[in-house]
Amino acid sequence: MDDKFNTAAGWVLFAGIVALGSSIASGMYFHADKPESPEEPGYFIDAPEEGAGEDAGPDLGTLLASADAAAGEKVFAKCTACHTINQGGANGIGPNLYGVFGTTIGAHAPGFAYSSALADHGGQWNWETMNEWLKSPRAFASGTKMSFAGLSSPEDRANVMEYLAANGGAPAKPAPAAPEAEEGEAVDGAAEGPGAIEGGDTGSVQAAGAMGDDQPVPSEQGATTNDGATKPGA
Repeated sequence: MDDKFNTAAGWVLFAGIVALGSSIASGMYFHADKPESPEEPGYFIDAPEEGAGEDAGPDLGTLLASADAAAGEKVFAKCTACHTINQGGANGIGPNLYGVFGTTIGAHAPGFAYSSALADHGGQWNWETMNEWLKSPRAFASGTKMSFAGLSSPEDRANVMEYLAANGGAPAKPAPAAPEAEEGEAVDGAAEGPGAIEGGDTGSVQAAGAMGDDQPVPSEQGATTNDGATKPGA
């Protein structure tokens, strides 16, 4: 029995030595004892460049030209939890917004505790600055206390601004951008097109076309006889 026990113990010991050796060998091969870090930690995500694929859409002047105060009032309902807009209304979590256009940014409502990010911003509330503020308050004034994420729709922003303007007035709107001529669209200038034009030379083609037009014939022109004499009254 002692021989069997010694044999079994020897096999167990041998198996342990083999396992230990395999572990050491694999660790040396895969550098388990010296893990290597990537040159730049993190995962690479293939994302489009900032602004790529975004549709600029109509310019601000064009949007404001068709803005609707009634539609803006419906969108402004999201703001009523923090703001009042009636004349003389009380400040809430946010300041009263009656007559906000044309005032200094961060100083419109007396007694309201504006964040330093907004109070130190500078400038006035006009169509351009209000549009950027409504688009993303945090991007406009980093550190602002306003937690509203903003309005991503340009049409919604234009309508809300029209509603704000209807409650206290606003400066003149920016003019819509002039439409750009489509590529390949030709516009006639001086001395272009058929016929003689004042200020331009008549080309040979135009002259030929003019000669082909019906020419006026005098109404009283004498007819001639076979011998070349003029026949009066004809």
